[in-house]
Amino acid sequence: MSDAFARFRRSFWRFKAGTSPRSVWGQVFLLQAALVVLLVVCGVIALVLQSERDTSSEARRRSIAVAQTFAHSPGVLQALSTPDPSKVLQPLTEAARKSAGVDFIVVMNTKGIRYTHPMPSKIGHRFVGQIGPSLAGKVYTEEVHGPLGHEEQATVPIYDTHGKVTALVSAGLKVKNVTSEVNRQLPIILATGAGALVVSTGGTALVGRRLRRQTHSLAPDEMTRMYEHHDTVLHSVREGVLIVGDEGRLLLVNDEARRLLELPPDAEGRTVRELPGLDPATVELLACGRDASDEVHFAGGRLLAVNQRPTDRASGVCATVVTLRDCTELQAVTGRAEVTRERLELLYDAGLGIGSSLDVMQTADELARVAVPRFADFVTVDLADAVLHGEEPAPTATDMRRVAVSGIRDDHPLYEKGRLIDFLPSTPQARGYSAGRTELVTDLATAGGWREQDPQRARQILDYGIHSLISAPIQARGIVLGIANFWRSKREAFDEEELSLAEELVARAAVSIDNARRYTREHALAVTLQRSLLPRALPPQSALDVAYRYLPAQSGVSGDWFDVIPLPGTRVALAVGDVVGHGLHAAATMGRLRTAVHNFSTLDLPPDELLSHLDDLVGRIDQDEACAETAGEIVGATCVYAIYDPVTRRCVMARAGHLAPALVAPDGSVTFPDVPAGPPLGLGGMPFQAAEFELAEGSQLALYTDGLVEDRSRDLDVGMELLRRSLAGHPDRPPEESCQAVLEELLPERPRDDVALLIARTRALPAERVADWDVPRDPAAVSGMRAAVSEKLAEWGLSELGFGMELVLSELITNAIRYGSDPIHVRLIHDRTLICEVADGSSTSPHLRYAATTDEGGRGLFLVSQLAERWGTRYTPQGKVIWAELTVPDLDALLAE
Repeated sequence: MSDAFARFRRSFWRFKAGTSPRSVWGQVFLLQAALVVLLVVCGVIALVLQSERDTSSEARRRSIAVAQTFAHSPGVLQALSTPDPSKVLQPLTEAARKSAGVDFIVVMNTKGIRYTHPMPSKIGHRFVGQIGPSLAGKVYTEEVHGPLGHEEQATVPIYDTHGKVTALVSAGLKVKNVTSEVNRQLPIILATGAGALVVSTGGTALVGRRLRRQTHSLAPDEMTRMYEHHDTVLHSVREGVLIVGDEGRLLLVNDEARRLLELPPDAEGRTVRELPGLDPATVELLACGRDASDEVHFAGGRLLAVNQRPTDRASGVCATVVTLRDCTELQAVTGRAEVTRERLELLYDAGLGIGSSLDVMQTADELARVAVPRFADFVTVDLADAVLHGEEPAPTATDMRRVAVSGIRDDHPLYEKGRLIDFLPSTPQARGYSAGRTELVTDLATAGGWREQDPQRARQILDYGIHSLISAPIQARGIVLGIANFWRSKREAFDEEELSLAEELVARAAVSIDNARRYTREHALAVTLQRSLLPRALPPQSALDVAYRYLPAQSGVSGDWFDVIPLPGTRVALAVGDVVGHGLHAAATMGRLRTAVHNFSTLDLPPDELLSHLDDLVGRIDQDEACAETAGEIVGATCVYAIYDPVTRRCVMARAGHLAPALVAPDGSVTFPDVPAGPPLGLGGMPFQAAEFELAEGSQLALYTDGLVEDRSRDLDVGMELLRRSLAGHPDRPPEESCQAVLEELLPERPRDDVALLIARTRALPAERVADWDVPRDPAAVSGMRAAVSEKLAEWGLSELGFGMELVLSELITNAIRYGSDPIHVRLIHDRTLICEVADGSSTSPHLRYAATTDEGGRGLFLVSQLAERWGTRYTPQGKVIWAELTVPDLDALLAE
């Protein structure tokens, strides 16, 4: 027990000794403690005075809020209109008074007679207070001595539905109740002040202890000896040492720093911005106080490696320590290494950034962008105009197209992008282009040859500040494709060492530009081939109003095709197909299939039979090309083929592995007809089936390839739905507009696959333009048919064709009666041509031949071929039809003559 007491006594006296008023930190502690006590006492007094002053204001605010709330409460107006308002309002006011914490709520009439009161005996008596202002519609507050004592009360009006004051409500508090609340709050205020005093005193004690720690409890002689040693070390170190305080003020400078920075004797105590002779970058570094590690700065012709670190924050001193080291000789070596590193990085970035696509313009633009601003301030690229079209460039620098311009600013006076330039022989561009050698102009102001190109623009370039130029020819595989021009304005002029870097940059771009040029040429050739294999114009016909779109793929040509083929009898065949794969092989195969479709259509085959023949052809192509040289190029194709007859409005269609067409009805609805899906062409072994349906006049039939609806980013069903929505609701829209609308709805800007789209609106041949007769199998019926046909031609205004048509009809009917079988039917169609059709039930076909002198027959078909524009035979399930077409004269031209 005695030991514990002794330890306590020693601790107490140590504390007393530590807080001796003679010590600096003890005096600071006492002063801060006194200030805290004074501030807390003043705060408590101010709070008490403020609370007393706010008592009356608080009573008024509460009275007004309660009175207004009750005045607008639902049910008050209804209670006032009852015979006994007090019976209804008294319970309501008492409940509201208790919940609101006020001493009374009084409802009165406009004469001041109370309906309610906390003391029921006061009901019916006159209200104590002023009611005039409230009758005028105002909220009135006052202090009165009422039945409950000294009160603060507020009176508000109650309005009826017409806005008239019908009653008053008064609510109030006794002043002593409010004061009692203040008295209850006073202990809290005092306790808070005491707590603040304790916390502030504790904080002051902590600050004092921290001050003692910062001095490390050193005695004055010990601190003096420490600073003597410190000063000796600073003056003996062969590195510059600075200590910079707040606002960039120089606190300490050693001799070496003074020598390196050439500082004046009075530098200490001044801000670094006031010191003369310092480089602006060095001043900014010292003033901002940021961390720095071996940053190189100029000072007095020297290169200084600067290190800067903040001082220990725990010490409480906000400053930075700076060390300086002279590295002028070392920088000369490292500078060359840094330049080499930057050039290698530029070349590496050029290898990654140039040639990202097979587009000449984009590759040239990549060259211009990668060199700015690391090598040049402005870069322009000029290519021979022929290169942009994939052709070989000219031997001289004429017809040069500026394809890329890049610079640190956009207001430069150089020729704009897209301009066609003919460089004069005296210019560096022309010399470099012709000789294939890089040209260097270190000072444009003294060089004269380049000015002759455009003297006015040359003055603008010099006035703008552009002072040097490197013109490097863009050449690949021994061919110069253009010129890359590197210009400088802000940096030092180009020198001989930088020529190799410019040549290396251009060499990396030249190969990519040449590859892009070759690709452009090959792509143009392939597209030209493909377009030559596609229809260049739609043939004239009256059955359909047709529009089409063909878009080549982004990656090259493909095997999509379409066709519109007029058939005998005013009928029209529509074909859309797609060959698997891309490139010239697919395009060439497409041309062979399209030619085959044309050839098969001349036989007037039904769609299913035509696809069967086409399937055999594709199978033979596969077998012929199944060799080592063409491995992986086996042909596969899809096709849809439809025949529309405007006389009957019947459409027969078959498809081989192709997507179903879309049918737009005259009411705007869109369906996909149920056409049997046969296998793709070339598989063989499976028959094709045709579907026949009737189309209303004005219907639209949309045939397309899979590139329209298929995409990697969406399912096929989604594409079909988009196609349906793009066609629906527009029954009267022309096919041309429908094609454009479909492409805008379904395709990106550059489709990945070829797209062929064919939209045809059906027309119907009027019934008065068709005449048909059944012919008995009797040679005597021929004369009657001649008369009937002559009469019909006269009705159509084609009497001048009567003689030729009678001869043709007589020969065809006679052959049908002699060599055919029943039934025999004759049909006459007036369209773009005059068509005569003779049908019979046999399948034997007549053939044109040269009759010998002694032959009795064989001259009829020869006569038909001479009189008719075209003639031929087509087979039907019931037999055959022999037809002939005669040219209809242009009535408008005849009338004009």
